[in-house]
Order: sequence, then structure tokens, then C-alpha cells
Amino acid sequence: MANRQDIEIKKRQITILAAGHLATDLNQGALPALLPFFISTYGLSYTAAAAIVFAVNMSSSIIQPMFGLAADRFAKPWLLPLGMMLGCLGLGLSGLCTSYPVLLVLGVISGIGIAAYHPQAARLVNLAAGDRKNTAMSFFGVGGTIGFAVGPLIASTAVVHWGLPGTLVLLIPATIMSIVVISQFSLFEELEAAGARLKNAASAVVLKENWSAFARIGAMVSLRSIVFFGLNIFIPIYWIKVFGQSHLAGAVALSIFSGSGIVGNITGGNLADRYGQRRVVIIGFLGLSILLPLFVAMDSLVAATILLIPLGAVIFVTYSPTIVLGQRYLPGRVGLSSGVTIGLAVAVGGGAAPLIGKLADIYGVWTAFSSLTPLPVLIFLIALTLPAPASEEVRIIETKNI
Repeated sequence: MANRQDIEIKKRQITILAAGHLATDLNQGALPALLPFFISTYGLSYTAAAAIVFAVNMSSSIIQPMFGLAADRFAKPWLLPLGMMLGCLGLGLSGLCTSYPVLLVLGVISGIGIAAYHPQAARLVNLAAGDRKNTAMSFFGVGGTIGFAVGPLIASTAVVHWGLPGTLVLLIPATIMSIVVISQFSLFEELEAAGARLKNAASAVVLKENWSAFARIGAMVSLRSIVFFGLNIFIPIYWIKVFGQSHLAGAVALSIFSGSGIVGNITGGNLADRYGQRRVVIIGFLGLSILLPLFVAMDSLVAATILLIPLGAVIFVTYSPTIVLGQRYLPGRVGLSSGVTIGLAVAVGGGAAPLIGKLADIYGVWTAFSSLTPLPVLIFLIALTLPAPASEEVRIIETKNI
């Protein structure tokens, strides 16, 4: 009976963390859908608009490893509600400002909040997952994917009805989830205690760290983030400029892309627990190498819309396996690993956004999209070099002690 209760507590914790992930990443999902409104209202170039995404992601990603190190050394459960509130305040207030520099500052504030939430939450998911880390991490990832999917619809619908001040609706989900997390702090204290027992049990085991393999994971996630942010930022603009659709249609297209990632996320986690992370990563990036050029070649709106589904699914299939692989390669530094794979490496995607925007300004949106197509091939080739993680002894300890 006690064991059954313990399992229920872990599921509850993971669910709360996934819901918090939704509330946090909803802001990142909403931002690309808001860019066309910022462009038309403030007369921004594509480069200037993409720089707002750059501000959010750079501020978030660069400091995430520091929050990860803090999570490895001592528990910081208050970072969860603080991160969610800062993340939504930055973007939620963006519709009230009339100055481009203020937009950038608000983007930085939002990014810091996002940075505070992710490493701590991913570390707690790792502790709660037992020997089903890929499935648990994929469920956590689904929360973020749903946030990315519904964010464009919520933000664009609110702005269409109430103008740019409609961005204030983004404050509601994070506020609700912050209250929920604070009310459930005792659950996370229990999880931290279980983690401390695991750490003591594992102290007699030599934890092998493979920094070379982890560096390759970092490179893969960095390149994948360029592809993801290139698609995430420019899909709405692509629908408007290339296919001549409305702002709302562009937001719907982005939601289809992000929403299909829910299936991909769950599928990737389950397959990785069954067949191993490395196999899923290789197959996923092989599929992306085929689908992305096919998508760019489409001149039919219907065909392009249909392709958004497998394209979004296949890019998200690799989400949880790459995070867990990073944690396996650095088994004694789970927080740091999560901060890098979820945060620092993703900074490359945010950092590349203005460059992609510059290509769109000079050569057009279609050319900017086409520039992304070689990257999945390079990621696939790197994935082929990944070794199997040498952490089976840690998995045995986790199964016995959590």
C-alpha cells in the first residue's frame, strides 16, 4: 500500500512540473505569433523582430547552467514559481509598452524567468522518474509542447480582440500554476529527501562521466534548436508572406506544428525506454533530414499544412532522449546537464534567429527557410558517433532507492 502511495506521489509531482512547464513555455510559444503584430505596429524589420526572440532566449539559455549548478548543490523549490512569474510578466507586459528597447528589456526578464524554472524542474522530474526517465521526461516535455502549441492561439486571439494590451492574458496561467506549486511544496521536499538517499546510496559507485559524448549532445541540441527556432519564428510569417494568409492563419499553422510535437514527445519517450535513447535520436534526425527539405519544396498550402504534422512530430521525438542521454553521460551532474541541454545549447537557436531574420530581409522568407535544410543531416551524422551511456549501475540503484 505504501509503495502504491509513493508511486502516486511521484506521478503527481511530475504532473505538476509538466503543468508548470506548460505555463512557462506558453510564453515562448506566444512570442513568434506576436511578432507580426509588433512588425506592423512598430514598423520593425524581420531582423529587429527576431532580435526580440534573441533577447528572450539568450537571457534564458546563458544563465540556465548556473541555475542547474545551484539545483545540483542545494534545493531551490521557490525557483519554480519565481521562474513562472518572471517568464509571464516579461511577455505579458510587452503589449503595454511603446518602445522597442523596452520590448527587449521585457524579453530579457521573461528569459531569466524561463531560465530559473527549467533546470530545477528537469532535475526533479529525473528524481521522480525512477527507471522510466525517458517516459517521465517526455511527459514533462509534453507540458512545454502544449504551451508552445496553445501560446500562439491564446496570444493572437487576445490581441485580435483587445489589441496589443491583450498580451496581459498571458499572466493568468503562470499565476495559477505558481499558486499550485507553492501549495504543494511539501511534495517536492519529499522528492528532495528521496534524492538525498539516492545520492548517499550512489556514493559508493564510481559515476563515469563522458564529457566528449556530452559535448556531442550539446552540439546536436544546439543545431536542432536553430532548426526549431527557425521554424517556430518564421512559420507564421511564412504563411503570411509566402502563402498570403492572415495573421490568425499563421498562428494556427504554428499551433499545428507545435501541437504535433505532443505525439512526437510521448512517442519518443516510450520508444527510448524500450529501445534506447541513441536509436531513437538517430532515427528521429534521419526523419527530420528527409521531411524538412520536402516541406520547403512545397508550393501548395494544403500540402505544406499536412507536412507540418510529421515535421513537428519528428523534431520533438528527439526531445526527451537527448536530455536523458545528457544526464546519462553526466550522471553526477543532472542539474548541470539539464541546464545545458535545455538551456545553454538552445541559446544557439535564439542567437541564430537574427541571422535567419537577416536572410529573410535580404533574400526573402523562403530562402531563410531553405538555409535550415542542411542542418538535420549534420545532426544525424553526429548522432551516429554517440556511444552507449555507461550508467547501468546507477539505474539499478535508482530502481531500488526511489
